[in-house]
Amino acid sequence: MNSVNDFLSLDKQLCFAIYEASSQFTKLYTNVLHPFGITYPQYLVLLALWEKDGLSAKELGNRLNLGTGTLTPMIKRMEVNNWVKKERSTTDERRVSIFLQPKALREKDAINQSIAKAIDTCNIELKEYEALMKQLKMLREKLELRHEKA
Repeated sequence: MNSVNDFLSLDKQLCFAIYEASSQFTKLYTNVLHPFGITYPQYLVLLALWEKDGLSAKELGNRLNLGTGTLTPMIKRMEVNNWVKKERSTTDERRVSIFLQPKALREKDAINQSIAKAIDTCNIELKEYEALMKQLKMLREKLELRHEKA
């Protein structure tokens, strides 16, 4: 068997393995978050705002690596459903900050407990979790560095 062709097979592609794992995580989170009426990307918005409420739309987009074309309609839907509210700055009308609504604060523990239970069913040990996080961070940094050089 030709080793180059073997390496080029779909099952040997790191990008495909990451894609498949990401897809499985998205399905897991989608199922857990459905009863709360939020999507996985909306959950990421909540996570960022639970860490630091009142981020500007630009800061939130940077934190989540999302463009305004994706973030703006998502924030509008979350606003309609009383998860967040937008406030325009009184000193700079170009700056819009996103704040958590009481619903987001009230549901935080229930959402996080549901996520924790679902993750627990994956049987990922703490050391394994930490090692995966470290490896993925290193991979992301290498890819970012490569992108910056290009």
